Amino acid sequence: MVTVGIISDTHGQLRQQAVDALRGSDYIIHGGDIGKQSIIDTLSALAPVTAVRGNIDKGALRAAYPHDQTLHINDVCIYTTHILDDMNHNPAAAGFQVVVYGHSHKPEIKTTDGVLYINPGSAGPRRFSLPVTVARLTIRGSTLNAEIIELDLTGG
Repeated sequence: MVTVGIISDTHGQLRQQAVDALRGSDYIIHGGDIGKQSIIDTLSALAPVTAVRGNIDKGALRAAYPHDQTLHINDVCIYTTHILDDMNHNPAAAGFQVVVYGHSHKPEIKTTDGVLYINPGSAGPRRFSLPVTVARLTIRGSTLNAEIIELDLTGG
């Protein structure tokens, strides 16, 4: 079994609750709008990180992180981009089993044409009335299980 922690839209804020929720992951994916390099540095202390830039990531972050990335874990191909509508591929035709994205701040898990789409929502500053969330993907052989984890902010 392999566990992939998924986070997006931190916008420069990495909450301890998000770090705690991602602890124990074998890999971590950041779906963009990172905000500060220190966020990736902190996540990298937990597990190897695959990250893409988001529309707010400028300067050094824009230079350091690509528009999209592909991560292969066993036989599972995970494609990550920040804005789903900017995707340059047909995921099913490209052989992606999972697409990770962010931008909307709305957590979502759905399957379309046999491809699992995961938006972990926003783990940074609360936007509108949306929850503050991350996601977890569990890979057991060819079986994929994704869940949204709402962070408990009552302690701070």
